[in-house]
Amino acid sequence: MDKIYVIYWSQSGNTQAMAEAIGQGITEGGKEAEVLHVGNASVDVLKDVKAFALGCPAMGAEVLEEVEMEPFVTETEGIAAGKTIALFGSYGWGDGQWMRDWEERMSGAGAAVLNGEGLTCNEAPDDDTLAECRAVGKQLAGI
Repeated sequence: MDKIYVIYWSQSGNTQAMAEAIGQGITEGGKEAEVLHVGNASVDVLKDVKAFALGCPAMGAEVLEEVEMEPFVTETEGIAAGKTIALFGSYGWGDGQWMRDWEERMSGAGAAVLNGEGLTCNEAPDDDTLAECRAVGKQLAGI
């Protein structure tokens, strides 16, 4: 069974809930999901896969978390070409600029961002957002 990685960073648990729902969708789509906190992940596992998901909430002035997630994303840019990446995360302020910047970075590295944009939610994901997350997981499973 093909394994699809969902790698995330979460402070309050909102982005973690999104990651777990994406993992459920991957499983429902017939593939094996590996949902990992970024601190437990290695970019090496992404080198030979076609698709994966990355999640991080907006931090500070709408940036990625800087200690663990930002270095991981920077390293991922080196292996992103030709891959499909689902981006996701929650936010509590701002207008989603961190996600637009992230989409641009991954596209600039040669990746295809799934659906052309990241999946975001304000604060905790509600039932509709979790359903969207599961749908994203099913899409990843179909790649």
